[in-house]
Amino acid sequence: MTDLTTTKTTLLAGRETVINDLRAIALLNEETGDWEAAPVAELSEADNNNEADGVEDWNERHATVTQLETLYRGYNRALDKIERGTYGACEVCGEEISPARLLVLPTARTCVNHIDDERTLSL
Repeated sequence: MTDLTTTKTTLLAGRETVINDLRAIALLNEETGDWEAAPVAELSEADNNNEADGVEDWNERHATVTQLETLYRGYNRALDKIERGTYGACEVCGEEISPARLLVLPTARTCVNHIDDERTLSL
């Protein structure tokens, strides 16, 4: 089994980095706990090009927020598993996730035999 103290420190640091990245481009909805892409700043002189650029910027920001929020939830899930004593167990078969896999991806949810199933697990 992995050294949980070191793993917890790594997970907390990773989550803090993701939170800082999210704060730069998103707002936390306190009611839902979800992060939402921050609105585009008001343009002083609106023209079609500026409006199109603003929409494109928001779409890119929204996509990035979605990716970062997935990472954020992964860190929270892994930290919760440490607290519950279930960290390192595959969510599909219950077998131990290899320490090498957890070292590379401390938020891993499955063993290597079920790696393809990981993306279909509910968030």
